[in-house]
Amino acid sequence: MKIVVGLSGGVDSAVAALLLKREGHEVVGLFMKNWEDDDDGEYCSTRADLVDAVSVAETIGIEVEAVNFAAEYRERVFASFLAEYRAGRTPNPDVLCNAEIKFRAFLDHALALGAGCIATGHYARVEEQEGRFRLLKGVDPGKDQSYFLHRLSQAQLSRARFPVGHLHKARVREIAREAGLPNHAKKDSTGICFIGERPFREFLSRYLPREPGPIVTPAGERVGEHQGLMYYTLGQRQGLGIGGRRGGDGAAWYVAGKDLATNTLLVVQGHDDPRLFSASLRALDASWISGSAPSAGEALAAKTRYRQADAPCRFSGGEDGRFTLDFPDPQWAVTPGQSAVLYRGEECLGGGVIA
Repeated sequence: MKIVVGLSGGVDSAVAALLLKREGHEVVGLFMKNWEDDDDGEYCSTRADLVDAVSVAETIGIEVEAVNFAAEYRERVFASFLAEYRAGRTPNPDVLCNAEIKFRAFLDHALALGAGCIATGHYARVEEQEGRFRLLKGVDPGKDQSYFLHRLSQAQLSRARFPVGHLHKARVREIAREAGLPNHAKKDSTGICFIGERPFREFLSRYLPREPGPIVTPAGERVGEHQGLMYYTLGQRQGLGIGGRRGGDGAAWYVAGKDLATNTLLVVQGHDDPRLFSASLRALDASWISGSAPSAGEALAAKTRYRQADAPCRFSGGEDGRFTLDFPDPQWAVTPGQSAVLYRGEECLGGGVIA
């Protein structure tokens, strides 16, 4: 079949394309450019990534096309990203980017080229069972990316291939090295989806004005000044500017809450302060891969942030895109704006945005 692979310039998508070519498919590489503002190469590595993608395509022996989705990214992802920060929440743009760009704009473009499906270098798996498609965790527990893919639909999953999902990262690099791929040792990207690894406060301040305000303790004592609530997230320890001020047992300070009405940042001392833990959460804007919510009362597992260990929980609700999760073991730093993603064993069911 004709398969269009999203070539990012990284090793994972390169090996994905290589494996599909070895299986005998007609493989075409597609490099997405989705960010144009201040793309000067200092933090946003678009030019270098494109060179790597072209080099990979030449080595494998496939065609590669560059396409610009910057307008779609700004409208469908970045506008929401800014709105969430403006509202005091901490969004996860990678989740929305996958649902709206990589598996919508990119998918539409690939289908218009006559492709039967698309492929990416995500560490996840798709399994078809009686005409339904299930999203499963990647085999490598340290690289599993099903969390970021939880908003995909049946239609999107039916057209998606994840060729490296059954491999460990070390094996992916080994395959790339053995095949002579020029990017086999390239460092993994850890920046914001398509925006890159840039100083976050400086970047955000270009789009949202700084609004300094007080940092206070639960007792109301002012211990510092924040630079703007948008720059802080629950559980944050670094960058508070009060590290030298130690009280009580001398424990470190952590962000425990935000008050938008008074522009106040609440901090507590110690990783185990009770205010940092939640026995339940409410989520909105739910998306279910199967098309319907899990059964109310069902015992499932959830992640409230990427790389977190699965936490046992009890699911309730599911109507009108809302649900509640109750945890027998309270969860640390449950953060509004992040995704609560549900699992039944290895299967990712979907999730919602923590309210």
